[in-house]
This record gives sequence, structure tokens and C-alpha cells, in this order.
Amino acid sequence: MRRFMVIAIPIVTLVFFVLIMLSGDILKQPLVGDDNIPQSIETIIQDVNHENWTAAKQNTENLNKVWDKIVTRVQFSSERYEINAFSINIARLRGAIQAKDKSSGLIELNEAYEHWQELGK
Repeated sequence: MRRFMVIAIPIVTLVFFVLIMLSGDILKQPLVGDDNIPQSIETIIQDVNHENWTAAKQNTENLNKVWDKIVTRVQFSSERYEINAFSINIARLRGAIQAKDKSSGLIELNEAYEHWQELGK
């Protein structure tokens, strides 16, 4: 029995950690109705295209809140670079919306979407 435990505990632990490391693609999916990053990005793109800066600012704050929820789920299974890059895109997006710069806003949104696609791969 002791020999079984000595072999089983490390194997189970390793399998558990491998599953955590490979779960990024699953964990970034929306679990509740209000944590859908691609939908939030699409909404902000529409706001920026229509130059509705008030709604874009409000939806960007909502995107930041959603991102804060999701980053706690994916922090162990995603690369730190992608997580930091997405956070930086949100910060730059805030600046573009504050400046009412349509082209910079769209650039940051598309780049953020690309980082989202790469997250967990």
C-alpha cells in the first residue's frame, strides 16, 4: 500500500497540473452571461464606428471589469505576455476613446481581439 501511494500521489499531482496548464482555452469561455470578451469587443467596435464615445467609454469600463474576472481564471494556463498585452490594449483603448480617435480605437480593439484569440493556446 505504501509503494502504491508513493507512486500514485506524484502521478496524480502531475496529471492535475498538466490539466490546469492545458485548460486555458476552456477557462476563457464565458461561464455566465456577463463575461463574454468577444461580444464586449464587438460592442465597442460598433460604438467607435458610430463615434458614440459615451457608450464606448462605458463599454470599455465594462470590458475591463469582465477582463478582471477572466484573468483570475486563466492566469495559470495562459502566457503572461498575452495577459499583459491584453491589459495594455485596454489601457490604450481608454486613451483613444478619451481622445475620440476612431482609428487608434479600432487598432487597439483589433489587436486586443487577436491577443484574446491567442490566450490559452
